[in-house]
Amino acid sequence: MHIAVVIPTYNEAENLPGLLHELFSLPLQLSVLIVDDHSPDGTGDLAEALALANAGRIQVLHRPGKLGIASAYLQGFHHVLQQGADAIAQMDADFSHDAAVLVSMSKWLDSCDVVMGSRYTRGGSVDARWPFWRRGLSAGGNFYARSILSLPLKDVTTGYRLWKSETLRGMPLDRVQAQGYIFQVEMAYLAYCLGYRIRELPIHFAERQKGTSKMSLQIQVEAAWRIWQILLAYRDLSRAHRTAGIGMH
Repeated sequence: MHIAVVIPTYNEAENLPGLLHELFSLPLQLSVLIVDDHSPDGTGDLAEALALANAGRIQVLHRPGKLGIASAYLQGFHHVLQQGADAIAQMDADFSHDAAVLVSMSKWLDSCDVVMGSRYTRGGSVDARWPFWRRGLSAGGNFYARSILSLPLKDVTTGYRLWKSETLRGMPLDRVQAQGYIFQVEMAYLAYCLGYRIRELPIHFAERQKGTSKMSLQIQVEAAWRIWQILLAYRDLSRAHRTAGIGMH
């Protein structure tokens, strides 16, 4: 199985070489697409140099500015789908997501349509160094989103996922409206509404060691009211396709 890993970047020059080394050390057939938003720290130029050193395994999409994680993933998904990958992974560039977990994800994908790395399912965890307010905001945000959307998932905001290509091809990606991190919730909800089989794999979410986090309280507050937009945007699919427990493992 050929897995294409889509990694959005903005000022991740300190992390990118090490992450790529870890990915290419895995016993998997991998290629990587780096979607860089014109990083001021030179991440895009570094990515090009790494692509030259790993011919055929790394591609780079350069974008003119900081256009956001949602459009980065959507553009990246469309790009690798055209190239025939069997599965598409999405992950952060800052080592918050353990690259080695992709091996387990790839095995689970045999029995479902998308595997989601979950911090809040049994066996999952977040970095012990997270302050109390951040833990509460993250866990509370998940509870809030899944309650409003009636999603039987423990972690609807996780950014570590492995999709079957046919799953993404079957989703109306042109309907996705999210601009920020709420994109993760919208994609999970859309997959659920369409009846795709979703499995949650417990993961540990580590604090980044280098660089600066892009998450903020403002982003979280904005996401809270955008949940209602998502609920309304897919009410047609919700009525037509959802039944209790559909698509869950």
